[in-house]
Amino acid sequence: MSPMRLNVRASLADSERTRDLNKRLFRMVAPRYDAVTRVLSLGRDRVWKDRMVAALPPRAAPVCLDLACGTGDITLRLGAKYPGGLIIGLDLVAPMLARARARCRAPHVHFLRGDMGRIAVRSASVDIVTGGYALRNAGDLRKALAEIHRVLKPGGIASFLDFSRPRGKAPAWLESLLLSVWGGWWGLVFHGNPAVYAYIAASLARFPDRRELAALFRSHGLDVQASCLLFGGIVARITACKSVSGKGAGPVREVP
Repeated sequence: MSPMRLNVRASLADSERTRDLNKRLFRMVAPRYDAVTRVLSLGRDRVWKDRMVAALPPRAAPVCLDLACGTGDITLRLGAKYPGGLIIGLDLVAPMLARARARCRAPHVHFLRGDMGRIAVRSASVDIVTGGYALRNAGDLRKALAEIHRVLKPGGIASFLDFSRPRGKAPAWLESLLLSVWGGWWGLVFHGNPAVYAYIAASLARFPDRRELAALFRSHGLDVQASCLLFGGIVARITACKSVSGKGAGPVREVP
C-alpha cells in the first residue's frame, strides 16, 4: 500500500480496521523499524527494554510469550535471560517475523504469526507475558487483556512497555502535539509521509490514560504491581500479576 494513501484516523474507527491498519502499516515500516525506534526514543529504547526484562523474576524454565514482538527485540532478551525456557514471539506481520527469525537461531526461541486478541496458546500455560508497544495497537484492548489473563498461569507475570497517556485534557493535548510533530517529521524523512509515525499520537488518543489502564488491568484479573514512567512520562512500563484470589491488589506502586 502506498504511504500516501494511509488514512490512520479512519482506520482506527473499529477493531477490524485497526487490525488491518496494523498489518499494512507494519509491513510498510518493517525494513526501517529498528532504526526508527532508536531515533524516536533518542536511543533510550534499548535501555528501557533491557531494564524491563532484567526486572522480570528469575525462573529456571518459564514459558514466555512476547506479544506484537516485531523484529524480536524483547523476545531475544527473554531468550538470553531464560536459556532453559520456551520463548514465543507473536506478531501479525510476516515481514517483521522474518527479521526476528533472522536475528535469532536459538532452539528455545520460536516466532509465530498471530493476533493478541486470539492467542493460539493453551489456557494457563504461560509464566510470563511481555509486550513492547503492543497493547496500544490492539484492535480490541479488552479482548487482548482477557486473552492475556487466559493464557497466564495463576501468579503469572505480565509486563508491558508503551507510550502513556496522561490524565487531563491539557497534558494529553500537549503530549499528542509533541508526538504528532516528532513522529510526523521522521515519517516524512523515512517514508515521505508524516502519517506513518504520526499514527502513534492518533492511537494514543483512543488509549486509556494511566489510571484507566490500571483499572482495566484489575477488571481483567491482572493485579498491577508497579508502574514506571519514562522519558518524562511519555513512555511507561506497567507490570501486573494474574490474580490468584480474583480480588484486586490495591493501589499501584509508582516507580520514579
